[in-house]
Amino acid sequence: MEKQVKKLRFDLSGYYFFGLILLVCLGFWPSYFAKFFNGTANFSYYFHFHATVLILWMSLLIIQPILIRKKQVALHRLLGKISYLLIPLIFISILLLTHSRIPHQGPLTDNDLVGAFNSCKDLVILATAFFIAIRYKKDYQLHARGMIVTGLAFIEPAFIRFAFRVISDPFVAYLTTIFTLYVVFLLIIYCERKQAKARWVFPLIVGLYMIAHGMVLFDILYFPFWRDFVFWFSHVPITTI
Repeated sequence: MEKQVKKLRFDLSGYYFFGLILLVCLGFWPSYFAKFFNGTANFSYYFHFHATVLILWMSLLIIQPILIRKKQVALHRLLGKISYLLIPLIFISILLLTHSRIPHQGPLTDNDLVGAFNSCKDLVILATAFFIAIRYKKDYQLHARGMIVTGLAFIEPAFIRFAFRVISDPFVAYLTTIFTLYVVFLLIIYCERKQAKARWVFPLIVGLYMIAHGMVLFDILYFPFWRDFVFWFSHVPITTI
């Protein structure tokens, strides 16, 4: 008798994403959440807008798989329509926050170039994952993987802030962050190695991350073409300092 392959339980992902909330708190607590308690919160509207839409998205990532697990398919589909609004708002919030952090006058620093690139990378990952989820919304295996990647995309921004606090060397903190990210993806890829279909999603995302991280590690970001683009973007009148 042929041995049945055990499938990954993507309907359990909502519970695992509670761990993502913990990671976000670890990463952003001192620099954002804690400041509301000590009275030092002086963030721009762009930051609050960004935080709000991401919190809503993480909430959706937790609720939706639980609804599938509870066989509340109709409610799952109804709430799923919210994603068509939230994803554009997330994109807008990332663009506005990134633009507001870049100096609109004067020279650009290396941190400005890296920060803008990281935002661009996050947009590409989110766009790719959401496209897969919506393009294959009638294929549960592909749809689930696409939506899960939209959550895993939060690992790097949250973890690197935590790493910067506990590791004195910024370069080592960066390497630790991307190593952790790849470990998570490779563990998932290993666990689904015997799946019959849809195994291409996570390797595709890993490939995109490798390209992006390679551009950072090999200093491609400091080439004139990227500096010129960021300089142009900084002068587009969409935010005020």
